Amino acid sequence: MSSEHNTRLAALRASCRQYGLDGYLIPRSDEYLGEYVPPCGERLAFISGFTGSAGLAIVLGARAAVFSDGRYTLQLEQQTDASAWERRHIIEDKPAAWLAEAAPGGRIGYDPWTISAEALGRFSGVEMVPLSPNLIDIIWTDRPAPPLAPAYPYPEALAGESSEAKRHRLGAALQAAGQDSAVLSDGASLAWLFNIRGTDLEFCPFALGYALLHKDGTAGLFMAPEKITPELRAHLGPQVFIATPEALPGAIATLEGRVVRYDPASQPAWFEAALKEARAVIAPGPDPVALPKARKNAAEQAGARAAHLRDGVAMVEFLAWAAEALPTGKETEMSAASRLLACRAAQDKFKGESFPAISGAGENGAIIHYRVDEASNRAIKPDEVYLIDSGGQYLDGTTDITRTIWTGPGPAPDSVKAHVTAVLAGTIALARAVFPEGVAGAHLDALARQELWRAGLDYDHGTGHGVGAYLSVHEGPVSISRAARPVALAEGMILSDEPGYYLPGAYGIRMENLLLVQKAELPAAKTQFLRFETLTLVPFDRALIDSARLPAEALAWLNAYHARVQASLSPYLSDKAAGWLKRVCAPI
Repeated sequence: MSSEHNTRLAALRASCRQYGLDGYLIPRSDEYLGEYVPPCGERLAFISGFTGSAGLAIVLGARAAVFSDGRYTLQLEQQTDASAWERRHIIEDKPAAWLAEAAPGGRIGYDPWTISAEALGRFSGVEMVPLSPNLIDIIWTDRPAPPLAPAYPYPEALAGESSEAKRHRLGAALQAAGQDSAVLSDGASLAWLFNIRGTDLEFCPFALGYALLHKDGTAGLFMAPEKITPELRAHLGPQVFIATPEALPGAIATLEGRVVRYDPASQPAWFEAALKEARAVIAPGPDPVALPKARKNAAEQAGARAAHLRDGVAMVEFLAWAAEALPTGKETEMSAASRLLACRAAQDKFKGESFPAISGAGENGAIIHYRVDEASNRAIKPDEVYLIDSGGQYLDGTTDITRTIWTGPGPAPDSVKAHVTAVLAGTIALARAVFPEGVAGAHLDALARQELWRAGLDYDHGTGHGVGAYLSVHEGPVSISRAARPVALAEGMILSDEPGYYLPGAYGIRMENLLLVQKAELPAAKTQFLRFETLTLVPFDRALIDSARLPAEALAWLNAYHARVQASLSPYLSDKAAGWLKRVCAPI
């Protein structure tokens, strides 16, 4: 932690004293509560130095703590000063419990735009004081301006359904539930519902704003005027009322007596307070867009397949290059990531990365959400493990893939192969799953861990997350995790399949494909069953596979998968990459 961060911490404590507070809460989220935030929303990084995508800080007069999950344990240690910050595991050491013990009865300030009502409700034993403006913004004198680039229409041919049809379909669902309106604050929900995209975030094609969807299919869209072009206004049509975000409180005030759906888990607590003040009837419930958005229609599924085909071409061109370049020891984590980005940029419809590439060699691969920079960048050495987790945003789909590579030229140690093979067995076990409708991600999580568990090993992250259709690479409401909310998997959902194993100081292993939920036709079944279609088309590194340790069914799946990868990609590859692919996809 730099002296600059110490100065900021002192300034925040001074602001707390000025407002009569004993402490202040700083979530990672911004006013939209999304995973990704623009530079102006990086308040947690500003005050603590921690740049992870999930976390929360609590600053008191004499103590301060920053919380995150198992993905960021090592990153917390590297980016924060132990003399100023306590580093806490957000699951094992709950922030609310920490605060109740550290400041019983204290007055704790917070910004009601940056925390959900559900998260706020977890704090007890203290007085939570809503404040405006945000105290971080007061001391952040050179805070970047909010993004104001124009939004743009998304083609209906790729969306598969018009915005008007979506709004009326979801409006009818509100009416059937006895609700008049619904609050929308998620950038992905706005993008999907209105068939728009934007450039407000670096890795998600969102135009940030808020909306009110009404039961008759009309809607109010509250977005900075700089984002609304004449083309967009014409695209939205007369049933969408457009106003600035400053008009939102007035619009909420008109909902007196109306039944309004508000999601206390995912939307700012400000809305709950504003709806109560307006004397609206709050109907707690999930964002009405979340589940329909997660169930991709035929056009979105076709787009996903097309995007993964092109992404597979890019990945194989990269891996063929890596097979020659990495054993030399002349490449670095940054140069490899740049090479992969160039391979993707050569593909049709490529719009950018879906997240910052995790390019980790050796011990850096054990940092689950490692992000290489100039300070951490190191050479990729011969005969070590290299992990590359990356993805692309294409106009017709979003990709996310991880491969673990042995750099060579020598053989991989048996101990490493044993760990990799256990992880790969989990990836395959989940991909082969067949299950009845109603099964949720928490029910499937153990399938990916079983071989690791047999060896006394595990990993401290979920096994899978939802993925959007040219939207966020991390999409709710479905996931595959022991901690997942019980949301049933359904036809059309896209999820990641990414078990791993991490040996701190040595290497990290993760094997990730994306899966599309499809109906399974089982003649004897008395109810509907589901299965997965594997979208990702990239080979696994056979130098790290101990075939004797793979269950017979898994080995058969792997050989069939590699045959499919070769047949699908070969027509689009350079001669050199096609030759490499033929060799690595030969039956094991």
